[in-house]
Amino acid sequence: MKFLKGFRKQEVLALVYRIFLAYVFYQIARLLFWYFNKDLIKVDSISEYIKLAFHGTAFDTTAILYVNALFILLSLLPLVINTKKVFQKILFWLYFITNGIAYAMNFGDFIYYKFSQARLTSAVFQVAEHESNVSKTLMISIGEHPFVLIWYVVLMILWVFLYKRVKVDDVKPLKLLPYFITSILTLCITAVLVVGGIRGDFKHSTRPINMVDATRFVTNPLQGNMVLNSTFSFFRTLNTNNFKEVHFVDEKFIEENVQPYKVYDRKVENRPNIVIFIVESFGREYSGAFNKDKNIKDYVSYTPFMDSLANQSLIFPNTFANGRQSIHGMSSVLAGIPSLTDAFTGSPYSNQKIQSIVSVCNDLGYDTSFYHGAPNGSMGFLGFGNILGFKHYFGKTEYNHDEDFDGMWAIWDEPFLQYFAKNVGKKQPFMATVFTASSHHPFKIPEKYNGKFRKGKIEIHEPMQYTDYAIKQYFETAKKQPWYNNTIFVFTGDHTNQVYYPEYERAMNRYAVPLVFYSPNPAYQLKGVSQEIAQQADIYPTLADLIGYNKPIRSWGRSLVSDKKYPFIVVNSDGSTDQFMIGNYIYRFDGKEIIGVYAQSDLSLEKNLMNEVKNPEVEQGKKTAKAWYQDYMDRVINRKLY
Repeated sequence: MKFLKGFRKQEVLALVYRIFLAYVFYQIARLLFWYFNKDLIKVDSISEYIKLAFHGTAFDTTAILYVNALFILLSLLPLVINTKKVFQKILFWLYFITNGIAYAMNFGDFIYYKFSQARLTSAVFQVAEHESNVSKTLMISIGEHPFVLIWYVVLMILWVFLYKRVKVDDVKPLKLLPYFITSILTLCITAVLVVGGIRGDFKHSTRPINMVDATRFVTNPLQGNMVLNSTFSFFRTLNTNNFKEVHFVDEKFIEENVQPYKVYDRKVENRPNIVIFIVESFGREYSGAFNKDKNIKDYVSYTPFMDSLANQSLIFPNTFANGRQSIHGMSSVLAGIPSLTDAFTGSPYSNQKIQSIVSVCNDLGYDTSFYHGAPNGSMGFLGFGNILGFKHYFGKTEYNHDEDFDGMWAIWDEPFLQYFAKNVGKKQPFMATVFTASSHHPFKIPEKYNGKFRKGKIEIHEPMQYTDYAIKQYFETAKKQPWYNNTIFVFTGDHTNQVYYPEYERAMNRYAVPLVFYSPNPAYQLKGVSQEIAQQADIYPTLADLIGYNKPIRSWGRSLVSDKKYPFIVVNSDGSTDQFMIGNYIYRFDGKEIIGVYAQSDLSLEKNLMNEVKNPEVEQGKKTAKAWYQDYMDRVINRKLY
């Protein structure tokens, strides 16, 4: 018992108090995160909120221990000087610098969860490395949403105040041996607790707690984002690689059910030109042509020109994006490669030979080009465009009129689309892709158009009207070009963005994008409304079919205009769990097991039928989802995307 006299009781209690404060403030951040996103994450009662917050403690524990590991170590190391005023001051600054930075991550998600619908991850580095205006974007965001900064400052001041309420008195150890022995024992016990806290439990047989584990405690998968915190999701995804080969089924099952190669036999004499519009943040919600049968109360469309064009086109009102970011949209639309938990385009495997609509067109002698009005290299488009094999790239440099720059992202859509209309077609047939930019945050329009468009209900409504107007002006110019009449135009969004109507708050509708195929040439028969389930990955095989490419097409998508009807497998990911729409059901998959089965009509993912419905279709669907995932990993890792 003599040794206990050396136990540093006041220091240990002070450490416990300081770590406890972190838990308190993480719970406050969770409450604020939910409050500012309550229209996107439904919580039906106080008791349900308390349950989610309770389960979130495990994820808070991991985040807090990650951030405070050095602080805990220095607080307990037997340095003799631990209670000195200078040393306590060092601990104070270490505690608030590390916790202040980590805590700020959560406040950033108050805003950007509305755009990304996923918690912050280390994927932010993949986006930031291609942009030179990150700090400017941050400052604009703070200016637009000052409440975030105000709440952060107020809470940090309160945190500092509460921290200082418990002080450590300067006490010199009377006997060094008990001091050192009890300190080492305390350190060892703490180390065990910290390791267990970071892992999520003390069982050697279980894997460390991960993002997907958040969905174990929820009635709706979207609530998993409330259980999580941004610090956890960021640290847990640092240096991760979820690309791993798996084996669930034999190759014959994949060939028969996933059918990664499709063959079409359309005969085409005069090959059409192709123009693909990937419209920034173009959610299906914004366009009236895609919401005629949704029965949305007081619905307003913000794309009058696209609505008129849709009436002359073949459209798919049940189309879903295969990713969550712009670069995901590029790989999905042009190469039919969805992004799962980890994005293919940010992986070590992206630099490989890839069959795509670009390579197919190159094989057929097309002149291929990519247009994006941002500084060359922005968003990673130039690099990935080179991988796909575009013969030409036209960006802000080639446009060469900086007076049309929006000051943030790119050349305004209207002048850049005029440039696009006049610059293509010098050699035919051609395939050109343009990625618009003006409907990107911070949602501005040129000053000369202030007052021309309705402000709408949310920020994106006004710039979406501007982009729609820019596309209308593009067509006025394109109609005068000699290549126009023999051209197929495709329109889709890269991903969705801000949500206003409850219909699009539903989990699967966070991926709801429009899809339009238009041609002034009636020979291509691109007219009507198809209620088929479609995805961005279907665009590449559909176009390959339309231009008469009769060789095998490596694609997880399918032609939407062929009499040869391959079954659909729509794939996307919420950042922690992969989702498959197959037949009459939606399946959620964590990389190892199917963890959810929902009716296809249950786009909110409210009723998990996992333990209720067990019929041959569901069992086949589960197996097919795993087979798709196996084939995806095999082709990506072993470089078989051609």
